Amino acid sequence: MSATRSLYEQVILDHNRNPRNYGEPAESQLQVEGVNPLCGDAFILFANLDGDTLSDIRFSGHGCAISKASASLMTTLVKGQSKEEALRLFHLFHDMLQSDIQIPLDEEALGKLMVFAGVREYPMRIKCAMLPWHALHELLYKDTTIQA
Repeated sequence: MSATRSLYEQVILDHNRNPRNYGEPAESQLQVEGVNPLCGDAFILFANLDGDTLSDIRFSGHGCAISKASASLMTTLVKGQSKEEALRLFHLFHDMLQSDIQIPLDEEALGKLMVFAGVREYPMRIKCAMLPWHALHELLYKDTTIQA
């Protein structure tokens, strides 16, 4: 195993064991659930917007190491970003996971998302990594406002 791949796996394990932005907030404007019925992974995303900016985003729920780490890293990357930037990151991540493993990736553009590049080798795990991202897309682009 390459040193880079080993480092990436360690980052995923760290985000799984010590997820960032984990737990239900006291208040949130938006909420959406993402579920993978095939494996049982289930997360709820909570977010607050300040205009077009994700001022806060958190998640709760359970899932495999890949999905939990993906949710953790995703929330750290999109917090403080505009909806447009969050959508750009969604597409970068999605396109990376769908790309052929023989095609080199643009590591500079992907940045921290590169830790999930190895998931491309396991097609059944791609859905695990994408689950929180699909929930984010739904949260931002469908009416997920919490009704009072």
